[in-house]
Amino acid sequence: MTTNAGKNEAIPYLDLVAQMRPLRKEIDAAIARTLDNCSFCLGPDVAQFEKDFARFCASEHCVAFNSGTSALHVALLLLNIGDGDEVITTPSTFVATSWAISYTGAKPVYVDIDEATFNLDPALVERAVTPRTKAVMPVHLYGHPANLDPLLAACRKHNLALVEDAAQAHGAIYKNKVVGTFGAVSGFSFYPGKNLGAYGEGGALVTNSGAFAARARALREHGSTQRYYHDEIGFNYRMEGIQGAVLGVKLKHLDAWTQARRNVAHRYHQLLASTPLQLPREADYAQSAWHLYVVRHPRRDELKKHLEANQVGCALHYPLPLHLQKAYAHLGYKPGDFPVSEKAARECLSLPIYPELTDAQIQRVAAVVQDFFKAH
Repeated sequence: MTTNAGKNEAIPYLDLVAQMRPLRKEIDAAIARTLDNCSFCLGPDVAQFEKDFARFCASEHCVAFNSGTSALHVALLLLNIGDGDEVITTPSTFVATSWAISYTGAKPVYVDIDEATFNLDPALVERAVTPRTKAVMPVHLYGHPANLDPLLAACRKHNLALVEDAAQAHGAIYKNKVVGTFGAVSGFSFYPGKNLGAYGEGGALVTNSGAFAARARALREHGSTQRYYHDEIGFNYRMEGIQGAVLGVKLKHLDAWTQARRNVAHRYHQLLASTPLQLPREADYAQSAWHLYVVRHPRRDELKKHLEANQVGCALHYPLPLHLQKAYAHLGYKPGDFPVSEKAARECLSLPIYPELTDAQIQRVAAVVQDFFKAH
C-alpha cells in the first residue's frame, strides 16, 4: 500500500487541536462576548444554544446542563424514578449511564448486547422486566442508533418509559429521524472528545414535553424557578456561559463533521476489508454518527501494542463491562452473565476517527494494521 503520510508519522487517537485551529477566531469572539456580558452561568449564549440544539434534534425543548451525566440523572427524576425502582440498561457503555440510575436510588438491571451493533439486545429486554421496572435506557453506543422500534414496543407493552442515552450519538439517524426524540426524554454529552464537544464539561436533556423541560430547568438550578424560593430538592447542574458560546459556534459545523466521520469510516471499510478484523457496520435501519470506529479481534492487545509502537493512537472502549465493576459488585453479577458484552470487552479496539483525519493518515493506520497481520 502506498501512502503520502510519512512512514513514522505519529497519528493521534484524537486531535482536538486540528478541530480548534480553523475555528479559533470565531470561538475567541464568542467567548469575548460572553466575558463582556459577564454571563458566566447560563445566560444568553446558553439559551441560544438550547434553541439551536433543539432545532437540530427536531425536538421541542433542550435544557443545557453541566454534564451529560447530570442530564441523564435529571431525565430519570422527571419520570419519578427512585428508591426501589429498576431501570434496564446495557453493561457495555461508559459508567455514567449507570451512575444516573444509581443517583436516583434505583437499580441498574443489565441486559446483554447485540453482537453486530454493540447495543442493547431488544430480544432480551422483556425477560428482564419485573414489577419494579420503570424504564429502559438504551445507549446509542459509538454513535450507532439502538434498535428502537422493538424497544418501544416492549415499553408500551409493559408501560415503561424509554430514556435514550445519546451521549455519543449527536446527529445519528434511526429510520430517517435523528435520535434523541423517540423516548420520553434523552440525554446528550458535550464532553470535549464528543462529536459536539465543549471546551470543558457540558450536557443537555432533550424532550418534547413542556412540563418536563420546565421542571428540568428548575432542578438544574437548585429546585428553583424564583431566586431564593425552592420548590423541591435540586442541584447545581447549570451549564457555564462560555460552554454555551463554544457549543453555539461548533454546532454550525456538526453536519459537515458528521459527514466527514462517515467518509473516514467508509475509507477504513475499504482499506481493512481484507484483514481478519471484524469491522463495524451500520444496521439497515441506522446511519451512525461514527463517534468511534471500533474493530474486533481476539489478539486485540497485541494489535494495540503494535499500533502504539508505530505511533498510531488507539483506545479501549470499554475494557471492563459495568456488571463486573467493583462499584457494582453489590448487584451480584458474575463473569459469564453477559457473554457478548464480556467478549466485546476483550476484543474491541478503537482506531482514530475524527473529521480532520486525512486520507494519507487513514492509509497509514490501515497499513500498520495490515503489517501486524502479515507478521502474525
